[in-house]
Order: sequence, then C-alpha cells, then structure tokens
Amino acid sequence: MEARVGVVVEGKQRASNLAQGGVVDGGARKFLQQQSQAKQSLNQQSQIGTVNQLLAGGIAGAFGKTCTAPLARLTILFQVQGMHSDIAALSKASIWHEASRIINEEGFKAFWRGNLVTIAHRLPYSAISFYAYERYKTLLHSLGGENFRGNASTDMCVHFLGGGMAGLTAASATYPLDLVRTRLAAQRNAPYYRGIGHAFHTICREEGFWGLYKGLGATLLGVGPSIAISFSVYEALRSFWQSQRPNDSTVVVSLACGSLSGIASSTATFPLDLVRRRLQLEGAGGLARIYNTGLLGTLSHITRTEGLRGLYRGIMPEYYKVVPSVGIVFMTYETLKMLFARLQSSD
Repeated sequence: MEARVGVVVEGKQRASNLAQGGVVDGGARKFLQQQSQAKQSLNQQSQIGTVNQLLAGGIAGAFGKTCTAPLARLTILFQVQGMHSDIAALSKASIWHEASRIINEEGFKAFWRGNLVTIAHRLPYSAISFYAYERYKTLLHSLGGENFRGNASTDMCVHFLGGGMAGLTAASATYPLDLVRTRLAAQRNAPYYRGIGHAFHTICREEGFWGLYKGLGATLLGVGPSIAISFSVYEALRSFWQSQRPNDSTVVVSLACGSLSGIASSTATFPLDLVRRRLQLEGAGGLARIYNTGLLGTLSHITRTEGLRGLYRGIMPEYYKVVPSVGIVFMTYETLKMLFARLQSSD
C-alpha cells in the first residue's frame, strides 16, 4: 500500500499539492505537511518545476523500493505461504530460514525477483496520483465555493479527500502491474512466468483480461484506512513532538513520525494487504482456486484455518523495511531536488 511508507517523501512531493505513504505501496501515501511546510514546498516546486519534482519523487521511490526489495519479497512469500502449504510446517518458518532458502535454492539475485515491475509501477503511479490530486482538489474547491477557501479545517478535508480519491484512481489504473509483481515475487524454484511480458500474456490467455484485476476490491478498500491512519498518526505525533521539542530538526521529526505512522498503518491494514496478495495468486500457474467467497469469505477462511495470527503472516519483514524505506526515499528525494534546482539555475 503506497500510503504506508510514503508519509514523509511523497508527502513532501505532494504536500504542496496533496496533504502517504505507505504505499504505497508503498508506501501513499505521502502527503502530511502543515500550511507553512506546504508554502515552502510550493517555493521549491516553482524552483525545480512540476515535472522535475515528479521525476525526483518517482526515482526516489524506485530507489527506495529497490533497496528494500529483499524484505518486500520476504513479506510476500510469508503472506502467501498458507495457500498451498501444510499449516503445521508454517509455524517453523522464520525470516532467517526463508532468506537462507532463497540464497541456497534460488540464488542471491532472487531477492529482487519482481522488482523491475515494481519500478515500472512506480512512475505511472506517482504521475497519475499527482495529476489526479490536482483535478480532485480543484473539483472539491469548486463544490465548496469561495466561502470555504482559506479555512484550515476545510483545507485539511480537501487534502485528505483529494489524496484518498487520487490514491484510489492511481491504484486502479496501475493495478495490473501490482498483480504481476506479486505473481513474479511469489514464484520459487520453478518459475511459471518468465518475465513481465510473459506474465501479462499468460494471465490474459488463461484467466481472461479481468484476471489482471484479482484482489482489486481489497486494495481499494485498504486505501482509505491506510491514508486516514497515516495522516492522523503523523499529524498527532508531529504536533506532540513539536510541542515538547520545538527546536528539533524538521527532517528528524518527519523521518521519525513518518516511520511510526507507517508502522501504525501497516499494523491496522495488514490483513487486507495479505488478502489482496492471496487473491492476486488465485488460480496462478494452473493451481486450484482456494478462495471462492470474496473478500469477507477469504478473511473468514484464513482465520478459520490459520487463526488470527494467519492474518499477520509476514508482518515482521514489513516492519523492518518501513524505517529504511522512509529514510532512503526521503534523502534521495531531497538530493535529487537540490540537483535539479542547481541544474536549472545553471541554465
């Protein structure tokens, strides 16, 4: 989910245009700045331009996801283990055991399996959410009328609603890439899909065009809560921190609050993310379908066969990737933004 880890950077990227992520994707998510910070971001945006700002955010996100790809793949592998595995054997699974298995059986490069499609997903997702937010913000302001402009609480609602609708739009438009990424990352010793193009062709041939949208309902259902939790926790933590330690660096505050809000969002929405991954793999590679009762039926089936713990299978590697992902994306974005500003000023 993009809103999870993106509370800081795409927040800085969007704060001027959208009030994270996580997700998205990771990780949404990505928009939590006050009016003073938004004004500063507007100045920075005018310096480097919208296209360069979007490019910097996309590159930073792609680089952050590449650095944390091993943990992301471990998360996916744990999430889908209960589908075709003996439940008793799952209790023996551990991060170290699974990482060792990948190295011994698939090779070190297998940690990045599916990462290319993740990067391919990143730029269009950022571009669509960036553009859609501006359109939704304009629409919401027009519906509210001139009397609502300049009102702090109304602006907060516009940021929140605009960000949520932009997240839904971007997630829907780029969902096939997310599904293919899951299919590629979940493969083990004998890959069924040989690459991105082969995966798209095979899914359409065997499952039909709508096979590319399996699990979309769980994804869209998780966007709102993920944004709401990220937004609320980030704002609460930042306000409390600044009231207690007003002289601390805004960078440190943003990184710390962004990481904690990402962890809170991950914890609350992880069951939906797990269901999404499992639905994305339904019928993959000719395997028998397991869940035939929709989102609620899938949640019930997992709880009944694996217990409540089964809904959080893979949560630890997800936690481990939040802090480094936020830090890497934040610093990369800031570095690229300064580089673009220097290049423009030298012209």
